[in-house]
Amino acid sequence: MTEEPEQKPDPSPASGGVAVKIADYFDFTGLQTNFRTEILAGVTTFVTMAYILAVNPGILSAAIYLEESGDLFGELVIATALSAAIATFIMGLYGKFPFALAPGMGLNAYFAYSVVIGLGISWRVALGAVLIEGIIFIILSLFNVRTLIVAMIPDCIRHATAAGIGLFIAYIALSGNPETGGAGLIVANPATLTGLGDLSNPKTLMAVVGIFLTSAFLARRIKGALLWGILATAILGWILGIAPPPQGLVGLPQLPVDLVGQAFVGIGEMTRSNGFELFTVIFVFLFVDLFDTVGTLTGLGVKAGYIEENGEFPRVDRAFMADAVGTTAGAILGTSTVTSYIESAAGVSEGGRSGFTAVVTGILFVLALFFIPLLQAIPGFATAPALLIVGVLMAGSVTHIRWQDPAESIPAFLTIVIMPLSYSIAEGLAVGLIAYPVIKSFQGKFHETKIGMWILAVLFILKFALA
Repeated sequence: MTEEPEQKPDPSPASGGVAVKIADYFDFTGLQTNFRTEILAGVTTFVTMAYILAVNPGILSAAIYLEESGDLFGELVIATALSAAIATFIMGLYGKFPFALAPGMGLNAYFAYSVVIGLGISWRVALGAVLIEGIIFIILSLFNVRTLIVAMIPDCIRHATAAGIGLFIAYIALSGNPETGGAGLIVANPATLTGLGDLSNPKTLMAVVGIFLTSAFLARRIKGALLWGILATAILGWILGIAPPPQGLVGLPQLPVDLVGQAFVGIGEMTRSNGFELFTVIFVFLFVDLFDTVGTLTGLGVKAGYIEENGEFPRVDRAFMADAVGTTAGAILGTSTVTSYIESAAGVSEGGRSGFTAVVTGILFVLALFFIPLLQAIPGFATAPALLIVGVLMAGSVTHIRWQDPAESIPAFLTIVIMPLSYSIAEGLAVGLIAYPVIKSFQGKFHETKIGMWILAVLFILKFALA
C-alpha cells in the first residue's frame, strides 16, 4: 500500500512572504493543509450557515423595531453579519480553530417571542441582558467555572433543552399570519386552540412548497441546503407575483445607528423591571449558550480530530472565549446571543483544519453586508422552511435521553413539551429543572442529585409561586 504524499502549503493565493507567514501562523504543515483547502472549507462553511443572515433579522424584527419609524431589518442584517464576523475572526485568529459563529437559533426566538413579546420586556433591556450574559460568560471562561456548571446539570435536561428549542422553533415556523410574514400552516382555532391553516392561501402554499424544496436539498446532501431552500422559495414567490421582488441585489450598508449601544441603555432601564424575571432571562441565555457551545464544540472537535485519547480538548478555553466575546459584541451591535455553529462541520468535512478556514468565513460575512437589498426582499414564507428544518435537526438530541429511566424521561419530556406549548423556553427549562431532583428523590436516589440542582429547583419554584 502506497503512502499518500504529504500535503504542502500552497502559497499561490498570496504573495511570497505574506503567504509563508500566514501558513506558519496557522501551522499548515503540521495540520497537513494548504491555502486551497482552507479557502474551499471557509466558503463551504459560509454557504451552509448564510441562511442566518435572512432568518435572524426576520425573527428579531418581530421584537426589535422603532416605535416612530418601525422596521430595523436592514440594521439587524448588519448586526447579524458583523457579530458573526467578529466572533468568527476571534475563533480563527485567537483560537485557531476552523469553526464559525453567528447569532444562535433558538436563543433569537427566545429573545423575540418569549422575553420581549411574551414577558413584555423592552428589547433594549433584553439586549442588556444578553450583554450581561456575555460578560458573565467571559468571566466563566477566564476562570474555567464552566466545567463545574456543565457537571452539575444532568445530561437528560441538556438534551431535552435542545429538542424543546427545536420544537419551539418549528412551531414558530409553522404558525403566524401569512399576511404579516408567517407561514400560516398552524393558526388559532377557538374550538381546539390551534388548527391547520388555509392551504389555499398562496403564501401558505408557498411555505409548503418551500418545505419540500428544502427537504429535497437536504435529502440529497447538497451543501447549503437551507440557504438554497430559502433562495429557491423566494425566487419562485417573486416569479409568481406572490411577493414583491428585490429592488436591487447590491447596495451600500446603512450604519446601524438605531441599534448600536442600545444594550447599555437597556441596562440603565433594568431598574424599572422585575428583578427575578430578569434573573431568569439572563440565566436562560447563559444556560442555553453554555450547553449549546459545549455540545457544538465537542462534536466539531471530534470531527476535526482535535480531541485527544484522554478526552482533553486542547485550547478549548480559547473557543469559549471567542463565543463569549462574540455574544458581548453582538449585544452591543444589537443582536441576540452569538454561539458556535454545528454547520462548521461542513467546512471541516472539506478539509478545513486551521483557523484560516474561520478567517475566510468571517470575510464572507463582511462581504454579505453589501447584499442587504436582496436579503430584505426575502419573504417570511421562504424562511419558514429553514426554521422548520433547524427544528428537525435540533430535535434529534432526544436519542441521547434514557427513556427507560422515569427519573430522566419524565423531566426531559416535560422540558420538551412545555417549551412550545407555553411559548417559552424558560418555562420549559424551569419545569424540567424542578421535576428532575424531585422524581430522582422518589426513586430513592436523592444522593445522586447535586446540591446545585436543588438550589435551581427552589429558585424556580419561588418564581412560579411569586409570579
